[in-house]
Amino acid sequence: MKNREPSLTDCTQELGRQEVHIDVINDDMGAVDLISDRTALSRGRVKQAMDRGAVWLTRGARTKRLRRAKRPLIAGDSLHLYYDSAVLMASAPAPVLVADQGDYSVWDKPCRLFSQGTKWGDHCTVTRYAEKHLRPQRNAFIVHRLDRAASGLILVGHSKKVTAALSRLFRHRAVEKHYRVSAQGYIGVAGESFVLNAPLDGKSAHTQITVGHYEASTDVSDLDVSIATGRKHQIRRHLSEIGCPVVGDRLYGSPDTTTDMKLRAYALSFQCPLADAPVNFQVNA
Repeated sequence: MKNREPSLTDCTQELGRQEVHIDVINDDMGAVDLISDRTALSRGRVKQAMDRGAVWLTRGARTKRLRRAKRPLIAGDSLHLYYDSAVLMASAPAPVLVADQGDYSVWDKPCRLFSQGTKWGDHCTVTRYAEKHLRPQRNAFIVHRLDRAASGLILVGHSKKVTAALSRLFRHRAVEKHYRVSAQGYIGVAGESFVLNAPLDGKSAHTQITVGHYEASTDVSDLDVSIATGRKHQIRRHLSEIGCPVVGDRLYGSPDTTTDMKLRAYALSFQCPLADAPVNFQVNA
């Protein structure tokens, strides 16, 4: 059958940014050719966008990333391209594998690496790195989040069942999390402990602070922090509210700093859903 023109349902282009949606009329053309024909992108650029998570396929009620250039299409499919050259050309440092438990893995995430991607791409995420570099290869699913500007321990699931089990532990506050933090300003004498519990976004939030060394020459306090709740930017917001923002925090502290944020998740403890036994993972603080 002669190939019919695919209908372009929406296309916006602005500098290096394009959003394109294509209805697949028949299966005579592959995704790469369809997208290349409807954009100014070469086939090589389209394939790169696929690999980096910027191409999506809707089939029936399900939409997921399309990575394989040769995956057959059928009539009724829809292709979606979210192309942003700045996003796709970005790079990030690699994480370090701490433990491979089979159905989940533990990583030391560096600053500037994302926990999860967006519709515009996912190649600068710990999950995508795990998918591409773990052996044997397996899918990777987000369990919990660690701010892009933060570093330290993060879990990645490799089966939906175990990912769900680990996520429940975080929701039920059954994971003990410890962070090493450098905060701007004097907070207290070494060894002093206290709780910051101001609600965040209308929800309870509890941040346990233990004061370490204070360096007067730089006006910086080293802290050991644990959190029972996991509100967005909880540690950063609580410390900022008392006038002692995390060093290097461009959002809640000094916006013009060039210092990486000094917030590091160095310990995670929980009941392993595989071994049904307590586990503790640590990295250098």
